[in-house]
Amino acid sequence: MSIKGKRVAFLGAGNMGEALIKGLTQAGLVPAGSIAASDPRGEHLAEIARRYGIQAVADNTDLVKRAEVIILAVKPQIMGVVLKEVADVVDEGKLLISIAAGVATKKLREQLGKPARLIRVMPNTPALVLEGVTAIARADGLRPGDLEAAQELFAAVGKVVVLEESAMDAVTGLSGSGPAYVAIAIEALADGGVKMGLDRATAMTLAAQTVLGSARLVLDTGVHPGQLKDMVSSPGGTTIAGIAALEDGGLRRALIQAVERATLRSRELGAS
Repeated sequence: MSIKGKRVAFLGAGNMGEALIKGLTQAGLVPAGSIAASDPRGEHLAEIARRYGIQAVADNTDLVKRAEVIILAVKPQIMGVVLKEVADVVDEGKLLISIAAGVATKKLREQLGKPARLIRVMPNTPALVLEGVTAIARADGLRPGDLEAAQELFAAVGKVVVLEESAMDAVTGLSGSGPAYVAIAIEALADGGVKMGLDRATAMTLAAQTVLGSARLVLDTGVHPGQLKDMVSSPGGTTIAGIAALEDGGLRRALIQAVERATLRSRELGAS
């Protein structure tokens, strides 16, 4: 099964839903005319429809009835209510893809109250600029080609990894929440530049491009981040002095704990 030529619906057009809508329309994999969305915020939905040229649908049942691929992009806390609302129009011809953090496919099927072709994924917001990364969990009850269709869809907005569902909470803690950690790092680096005399705009450009370029260096060369650090660190130089300050501040420990706590919170959401 290919995503091309399919009608795609978004149940929810919040930050992540919008990121995916923008990414898909920019990539050209799914034309805007084949994408529809619903959202409880009417003005917001109208703006999303205007901005990307997609269809705005007020009724969730009507939305699901029209589509062949449905992205479940509502908050985990209201997922059960929404699934019960649309259950009557979900049939074997529809592929459901959930991006709800912490909600296992088993629980989604229970909330839906019927068997369904269902895939759990965890994308992240850099999909908005086609630089996202999405983890797709293997699942039972799928038709041949369903997993490949999900890979095709999310590959349009970045990189894709396929893994077991047991790893999805850790994915949520790392790449799902990770853009926020990196944003804090960029902001802090820029603040440091301003403290040392740079104007704000220049400091932000230097900080953001440095993070972007360093990530590209790791991905394109396969160099271990430790090697990249050593490449920049001259004996007795400026970089090693800065690294010592990061170690004093516990940067490594803080980032590891951030991933750990976000992972545990994802598990809590799934159990609630």
